[in-house]
Amino acid sequence: MSNPFVRIVEPLDPKQPLKKFFNLNKLGDARYARLPFSIRVLLEAAIRNCDDFLVKKEDVENILNWKEVQHKNVEVPFKPARVILQDFTGVPAVVDFAAMRDAVKKLGGDPEKINPICPADLVIDHSIQVDFNRGSDSLQKNQDLEFERNKERFEFLKWGSQAFQNMRIIPPGSGIIHQVNLEYLARVVFDQDGYYYPDSVVGTDSHTTMIDGLGVLGWGVGGIEAEAVMLGQPISMVLPEVVGYKLLGTPQPLVTSTDIVLTITKHLRQVGVVGKFVEFFGPGVAQLSIADRATIANMCPEYGATAAFFPVDDISIGYLMQTGRDKEKITCTRKYLEAVGMLRDFKNSAQDPDFTQVVELDLHTVVPCCSGPKRPQDKVAVSDMKKDFETCLGAKQGFKGFQITPDFHNSKVKFTFEGCDFELAHGSVVIAAITSCTNTSNPSVMLGAGLLARKAVEAGLTVKPYVKTSLSPGSGVVTYYLRESGVMHYLSQLGFDVVGYGCMTCIGNSGPLPESVVEAITKGDLVAVGVLSGNRNFEGRVHPNTRANYLASPPLVIAYAIAGTIRIDFEKEPLGINASGKKIFLKDIWPTRSEIQAVEHQFVIPGMFKEVYQKIETVNKSWNALDAPSDKLYTWNPKSTYIKSPPFFDGLTLALQTPKSIEDAYVLLNLGDSVTTDHISPAGNIARNSPAARYLTSRGLTPREFNSYGSRRGNDAVMARGTFANIRLVNKFIDKQGPQTVHFPSGETLDVFDAAERYKQAGHPLIVLAGKEYGAGSSRDWAAKGPFLLGVKAVLAESYERIHRSNLVGMGVIPLQYLPGEDAETLGLSGRERYTIIIPEKLKPQMNVQIKLDTGKTFQAIMRFDTDVELTYFHNGGILNYMIRKMAS
Repeated sequence: MSNPFVRIVEPLDPKQPLKKFFNLNKLGDARYARLPFSIRVLLEAAIRNCDDFLVKKEDVENILNWKEVQHKNVEVPFKPARVILQDFTGVPAVVDFAAMRDAVKKLGGDPEKINPICPADLVIDHSIQVDFNRGSDSLQKNQDLEFERNKERFEFLKWGSQAFQNMRIIPPGSGIIHQVNLEYLARVVFDQDGYYYPDSVVGTDSHTTMIDGLGVLGWGVGGIEAEAVMLGQPISMVLPEVVGYKLLGTPQPLVTSTDIVLTITKHLRQVGVVGKFVEFFGPGVAQLSIADRATIANMCPEYGATAAFFPVDDISIGYLMQTGRDKEKITCTRKYLEAVGMLRDFKNSAQDPDFTQVVELDLHTVVPCCSGPKRPQDKVAVSDMKKDFETCLGAKQGFKGFQITPDFHNSKVKFTFEGCDFELAHGSVVIAAITSCTNTSNPSVMLGAGLLARKAVEAGLTVKPYVKTSLSPGSGVVTYYLRESGVMHYLSQLGFDVVGYGCMTCIGNSGPLPESVVEAITKGDLVAVGVLSGNRNFEGRVHPNTRANYLASPPLVIAYAIAGTIRIDFEKEPLGINASGKKIFLKDIWPTRSEIQAVEHQFVIPGMFKEVYQKIETVNKSWNALDAPSDKLYTWNPKSTYIKSPPFFDGLTLALQTPKSIEDAYVLLNLGDSVTTDHISPAGNIARNSPAARYLTSRGLTPREFNSYGSRRGNDAVMARGTFANIRLVNKFIDKQGPQTVHFPSGETLDVFDAAERYKQAGHPLIVLAGKEYGAGSSRDWAAKGPFLLGVKAVLAESYERIHRSNLVGMGVIPLQYLPGEDAETLGLSGRERYTIIIPEKLKPQMNVQIKLDTGKTFQAIMRFDTDVELTYFHNGGILNYMIRKMAS
């Protein structure tokens, strides 16, 4: 179909008539100049893709009319320019694609229609673990183990890169997905098929938002939704409100970008930005480097927004030059953005667009801080850390409490490590990791950590040998400038050797702690501490034995590693005493902003980026040596414990089945607030006494071969057993933390999977009860796929995290929400009742449905299918079923 907006197409340069763009200024519509810059990206995509079928003229009108309709739940389609995946979510996506090819063939269609239409990049960064952390050979040893454990997965991914068109794979050992995206993959402006247009991206990782710091509109979606985008479907989204976040002032000399982002995270949580865009503006933005902006944008999921957008300005263009991008392309990028009114000058308030709401932060008011002990939004000023932790010790079990009785607050446990005697107490630091995309993308804090390490070593300070220290840079560029600036040697002396290029500790791949340390923690029931420069610190995520975990800047990670405890007041107490008996305070070794900037200016240069990235797809010899099959249909190996054809499409027919009411469902779990996707589908360690462990043992594996849940996401048998397997899960049916529930027909307490199996065998449907923010955290599609396989037909919660609700919809699981002012308590629900959910024949978005209990009580809940497209997916039994029927017909 022809595009009704073809009249506004023109060449960007008259000398190159075949290189065109949609000139939005030629719309002649005054509303355009008042739109937030993030909404302008949505508008351009709608205009360019307008075919009056998937994208209609009325969609374009709705986006132009954003100011008037933003509060009215208006649905618009969005076709992103590209998709990005990491391997934990990428493997199940490729598994689904392979299974969809099989299903399309069974239904008589052409299996090769299942192929990415939208460009997709997959970065392998989630598999590597910190098994070795001391010595210059740690990196090689960890990478060797990574390949030993994951060879089968990697062979499968390599098959996918050859079997599917338009899919590029960045091999392991290259860096963290979001930093590789920032430094290498991001185009800012696309030049494709004869058109220039803004780069935009959705990714199967919630921190995809990091790219917003470079002016590329992007956010995380569920793996299931990403697969549909790859197959050419637009995302159906409610036109968002846009909160303008005005930055003023200049940061204080001792403040890092991490401190700024933790302050913004807490502030925006208080403002309430769930499901909204945040767009940054004001003269303070010009004070921030792209790395600083990317750090702020990275933490977007932690404050709950969909996107955290920094429009492109001169600093963004400068970053493209610094990172070695093609000069001619950079010239065209600037020219295009100027032509369509998308180049920002943050000092020019006349450019400020309309916003739904404006909030402000004076950067001068930010102080050094951390976040924890269990959530990224729980900011604590560094000056208050000691007191705050000691308060948490005795406080009631919760986000800020461990419920340790006062008599045991000063418990100490002696232990021996490498022939020396040590002792641990509550607050002892046992993991100190400079890790994750949040900070390892930022030269200012990485070089700050290196300079602090140098001063610490020169002052005679050391880190106790039992503390598990590690450095996992975001890309090879980081190692390059740390080495060239001369600080890597000092980081190594304090135990911060490069252990790998990947998420590592932040994703839960922290590896084992020394046995004597674990024994001491267990013996004293100690609240041991992990300090990491990451973005997630949920319970049970970092390590099973660190009950308290704090997010901190890389220099502070080193400071707490040296101190050995979180119970220190840096202003009054020394970090340590050197061999000469001199007390060394943190202020004595903390580098100034000007020191850091001087080193950054000298050593972070374009040549580094070019050298690292020109060989990124071929540098890994182990990857190059992998032998992958070349068939277009995948040959499933029945003996594999990593890759298995999923049962999602078993029995699928071309004819639609009418959705039926859910009758007499039992409640599988009764959960509280802030249940994260880590609670629902953990990524880390497979406990030896778990259903997943029993399954793997039955397949002949030993515990050392279990690997992690994240690495086994290509096997539904493991992942179904790993659903709700987090050791910190709090189920109201059970009086202690753990992955268990009550099987009501028998009254027995069982592992969640075993209880679900009993219900399934008896033909009983299941539901889950939950509180606020159900599904917070990572955009983990297995947090929806797993419950689906357990037989969960619906979830009834007070509110949902955006991506997780979308994933539930994608799997055909009904997300139900209590009416405003109601919850399980006000309705008197114990979860021991049986629930009948009446599904009417004619469904409408966000309609109320009736729920009847076997006690005779009835109440209503909102069925959270938010758009007509989501209802279409539900009628098909999920988004993938819809795509298969579409491709097979």
